[in-house]
Amino acid sequence: MVSFRFPFSFSQPPRATSSFSGFSISAVAVSVTVGAAAAGAAIAASRNPNHPIVEWALSSHRSSLLPWGSITLADSTPESVVEPKTGFSFPASIGDSRRLLGVGLRKKSLLGLKNIDVYAFGVYADCDDVKKLVGDKYANLPASEIRGNKAFMDDLMEADIKMTIRLQIVYGKLNIRSVRNAFQESVGNRLKKFGGSDNDELLQSFTSLFKDEYKIPRNSTIDLTKEPGHVLCVAIEGNHVGSVQSQLLCRSILDLYIGEEPFDKNAREDFLDNAASLAFDN
Repeated sequence: MVSFRFPFSFSQPPRATSSFSGFSISAVAVSVTVGAAAAGAAIAASRNPNHPIVEWALSSHRSSLLPWGSITLADSTPESVVEPKTGFSFPASIGDSRRLLGVGLRKKSLLGLKNIDVYAFGVYADCDDVKKLVGDKYANLPASEIRGNKAFMDDLMEADIKMTIRLQIVYGKLNIRSVRNAFQESVGNRLKKFGGSDNDELLQSFTSLFKDEYKIPRNSTIDLTKEPGHVLCVAIEGNHVGSVQSQLLCRSILDLYIGEEPFDKNAREDFLDNAASLAFDN
């Protein structure tokens, strides 16, 4: 069993904004940023007063200028990590060795007029599996080179590594039919990208697991877990609802979150950075 020392870093929320041009965001004063950080800390404190984001926010009041970058968790062992844009928290680990390596947010355009926050997500990977992959193929490279290596990203999605994508529903009006239809489109496109056009049956075997009888109110969870042998297991609110064995399907789903065109680029970068750092976590 591995140690759960938490040497990982997660991206900070974007700077506060004063105007929008399309979907580009402009920064304003640092004092606004500190206020936003304090608000985020209040959310985190209500769930876990010892959460590192609270310490980060408090320390920001002791400094007139805070450098942008990542929240480094090297000196703490948190029980959870907060997705900063929603305040939703994710456990730092699942099971014996599956660690949280990235958190992000899935947004969706509504009639082309505005974006809604659909769900927050956390990306977990088995530490031992990732360490073995890095040790076998990238042992001679520094972490900085591993992070930017496209082959490393491809290997993470192709290899038989135990991983979990945990979704936490943010949009209160979301129903299971909308989730099913969204996966029909997004996973369907990835299946075509990696496996050609003749994968309708495989796609149906996955989307059919999201039955109308399941309720997914705000804060509910959906787990997409890749088990040994490239078996994708789906659980809703902790209840197993079915599984599909397919390396192509597993690769297609992971590509949504850590591929070249992910739902959240910051989550992808955090995941790759933290996965690469595992090789140097003794």
